[in-house]
Amino acid sequence: MRLTGLIRIVAVLFSLGTAWLLVRTYLNTSWKVVSLRSWLVCSSLPSEAQPLQNKCGNKRSCPESTFAFKVSSGAANVVGPSMCFENTIIMSGIKNNIGRGLNIALVNGTNGQVMKTDVFDMYSGDIKLLLGFLKAINSGTIVIVASYDDPATKLNDEARTLFTALGSSHASKLAFRDNWTFIGAKGLKDKSPYEQHLKNEAAKNKYDGWPEVLEMEGCIPKKMD
Repeated sequence: MRLTGLIRIVAVLFSLGTAWLLVRTYLNTSWKVVSLRSWLVCSSLPSEAQPLQNKCGNKRSCPESTFAFKVSSGAANVVGPSMCFENTIIMSGIKNNIGRGLNIALVNGTNGQVMKTDVFDMYSGDIKLLLGFLKAINSGTIVIVASYDDPATKLNDEARTLFTALGSSHASKLAFRDNWTFIGAKGLKDKSPYEQHLKNEAAKNKYDGWPEVLEMEGCIPKKMD
């Protein structure tokens, strides 16, 4: 009995020793000690530093003395235009404040506050509504325009002249289903550098009956009183 008991004790001790060696070997090769503080710090930091995004998702940042903007025309008669000003979407399909024709936003040129947005149907709408809107714009107001579908069928000489007075170089040339993006201002003495115009030409159109989308971004100088 004594010999049997001794053998059992030796067997148990041998099993425990073997198990300890296995556990120790596994821990040494597969685990490392990490303090709670270190784990919390590492977990709170991103794996890679994320670059800062510019306002409106623009490629370049704008100086403090300017306003950031991005304007896109509509795509055919399917996807509407969009306007971003100082990192805020001011007109878009999601905001449900766009439509066929000319989409226009008025912004205070000094503080960047959006004053008004409106849509004018240039295919079957009343041109008097657009004329009244343009004539009521106060000096120093930034005017942002994006076309959708057709910007020109109802556009008469008086309306074209009013846009030209805001700094446009292409309002006089707009035609049926052209694409147009424009930023001007009431009281602007020179032609605006913020304008794009793409004519509706069957041989060059990206879509069936419409040119491709126009997208314009940049920085508008603030009006200094």
